[in-house]
Order: sequence, then structure tokens, then C-alpha cells
Amino acid sequence: MTTFWDNRFAQRTQLMKGSAIRELLKFVEDPEVISFAGGMPAPDAFPIKEFTDACNRVLKTQSSQALQYGSTDGYLPLREMIAQQSKRYGIEVTPENILITSGSQQALDLLGKIFINPGDHIVVENPTYVGALQALNAYGAEYIPVPTDEEGMVTSELEKSLRSSPKFIYVLPNFQNPTGVTLSFERRLQLIELSEKYGVPIIEDDPYGQLRFEGDNLPPIEVLDSQTRAQGGCYSGNVIYTSTFSKTLSPGIRLAWVIAPPEVIHKLVLAKQGTDLHTATFNQMIAYEVGKNGFINEHVKYIRKIYKERRDVMLDTLEEHMPEGVKWTHPEGGLFLWMTLPECIDSRELLTEALKFKVAFVPGCSFFADGSHPNTMRLNFSYASPDLINEGIGRLAKAIKQFIAKDKKA
Repeated sequence: MTTFWDNRFAQRTQLMKGSAIRELLKFVEDPEVISFAGGMPAPDAFPIKEFTDACNRVLKTQSSQALQYGSTDGYLPLREMIAQQSKRYGIEVTPENILITSGSQQALDLLGKIFINPGDHIVVENPTYVGALQALNAYGAEYIPVPTDEEGMVTSELEKSLRSSPKFIYVLPNFQNPTGVTLSFERRLQLIELSEKYGVPIIEDDPYGQLRFEGDNLPPIEVLDSQTRAQGGCYSGNVIYTSTFSKTLSPGIRLAWVIAPPEVIHKLVLAKQGTDLHTATFNQMIAYEVGKNGFINEHVKYIRKIYKERRDVMLDTLEEHMPEGVKWTHPEGGLFLWMTLPECIDSRELLTEALKFKVAFVPGCSFFADGSHPNTMRLNFSYASPDLINEGIGRLAKAIKQFIAKDKKA
């Protein structure tokens, strides 16, 4: 039914789609449902004491600043801390290269706002982060999906995608959301080579890079790009890098950052001023107080231990319970693994059955730009306790076996 408002919405609203994950979370609020759906950190790992102490210190000594408007760029001590921490990974930047955003989702939205014209092509992994698709859809982006395997984006398939002069390449190189796979060193180099050859910049989205449980750390794409340009480790500016405190401190504080050349930061600042003026001053000051003396580095070690245990439990339980024909990835870090079901199973239909068993996941087609591959799903292992993971995977296996049995009868 047409309402008074329907003809007044901007045309771009027709491109906006709801997040499959956010919508699904509405249905798993039932405490009896074991959810592997959301990409949520473990609440029992939140540094509550450190946040409490930081809040008290800030309100006692800096309340007039903490409760006031701030600069759009972000709280300078926090940007200085991020610049210093980035050096540990070889990223050489100054605070002038950093913009604080209200979560990584805002960073993606702002990048879309300053770069994308309707009809512009964006190269993405297939599958890719559904939140990126949601953010960029609103600006009329069109996608060139590149297949992925156990080593990440298949860069041997990338060159033909770059011949159409896309606006940029969007990639999550570490423990990718949704698959959990990591872009190999050789493919990182090939990605950089092709990016340079065709003059296409890279947006490197790295929310999970610190959460490695096993294997060797790989250098950020930004660092390899600077090295290949013989910049001596200095920020070369061909790669825009984003990361967040959501996975290391708390998603509730909504703090992330963009690292980019000053001219890009300037445009992002203008776009952000029209969005929210600035990220919450109080949140930024609290994050700085919590992290300024190296606490984050020690806390990340604690988080890794918890998530590795939960990943191992999920992998072991999958091996024990899943029927023949079901496959899954073995992530070396992060929050997710990816499951591929027999082709006869549509995970959207399976979800309806799984919810009857009080277990939830995210159907995989949401992560494909073209909505394909309905026989896939994403599972999160960071949120539920080991006991709940055991129970939940058992329930999921029963739902899958029942679905296969019904299909054979049909």
C-alpha cells in the first residue's frame, strides 16, 4: 500500500537493503536459541574493570573536555596511540593520516560517499563482508566479484576484473568475514602488482588482523605496497587501511579508524562533518585511557586464547557430528568459519528448520554480491561458550541430517 511518504524518499533509498544479520538477530533473542549468527566478541572477555577505572579517571580529571564537542579528525592522543601501534605492524603514519570513525561501518559509508558515483564498479571478494555491500549499495555501486579459495582472493582471476577501470578493490586479507580464510603472501604481492599496473587503489579492511591463533603473521597489504614502491616503510598512499577497536576492546564503544593520504582524510572529514560532526569524545578518551599503557597488546593475548579454544571446540564438534558432504574452512584466527553444504540444501530453508532445533547461523548467499551459492553458511565461534558450541553444533547437525533425509524422500 502506498503511503504519504513513498514518493518523497530519495531514489537511493531503493538501493538500500536490510542487513541479513541484523534482521536475523531479532529472531534469536530467545535465550534458548544457541546463536552462531552474529559476529560478536565474547562478552566475558570485555575488560570491564579497565573501562570502569578509565571512566572514573576521565570524569574526575577531564570531564569538561570529555563531555564537550570535539574535532572531526578525532581525539589527538588516540590518533597518536594508533599511529604508534601501527608501527608494530610496519605501517608508518602520523596522526594526520588517521581519522577516527564511529565504527568500521561508518568508515565504509564515508568511503562510499567520497568515492562512488552511481554505476561505479567495485572489485570485491566473492563472498565478501555483507556490511560493505550494504554500505556501498546506497551509493549505486556495482560489483565485480572475484572468486576465493583457501588462500583468499584468487588473484589469477583478478586482472580481467581490472580492465573495466573499477573505482577500487575492497579486500579483507586476514581471517576474512565471512570465510575465515587469509590472503596468502604471494597473492598479496600479486594483488599489489595488478593494482599498480591498472592504477586501481585498494581498500584494506582489517578488523581481525590481531586475532591470529596459529601460523605466521603476514604483513599488511599497505606495508607490502610501500615496500614495493621503495618508500622505506613510509606510507605511500595507494592503499587505504581501516581497522577497529570492536574486536580488541568492545564493539559497544563504536570506535574505528581510517589510515589514508592527507587529501583523502580531508575529504572524509568533510563527509563526516555532514554525518555526525565527530565521533563521541567521551568514547575516544576512554579508549585512550584503557589502551595508552600497552594494555591492548596484553588483552589481545587473552582474547586469542579464548577464541582459539572455541574455534578448536567447533572444529572438533563439526568433525564428530556433520554428515558426509558437508565441508568447512579451518581459520587460523578471527571470529568465523565457512560451511559448504551439499548442493541440494538451500541454507535459507535450512535456517527455518534449524530454528526449530533452537540454533541459528547466517545463510551464505547474503555475502555474495549476486546472491548466489545458497548452499553455504557462516558460523561464528567467538560468542558462545565451549559447552554451548558443543550443544549447538549437535543441534545443527541434526537439522542438516533431517533436511537431507526429507530431500531424499522428496
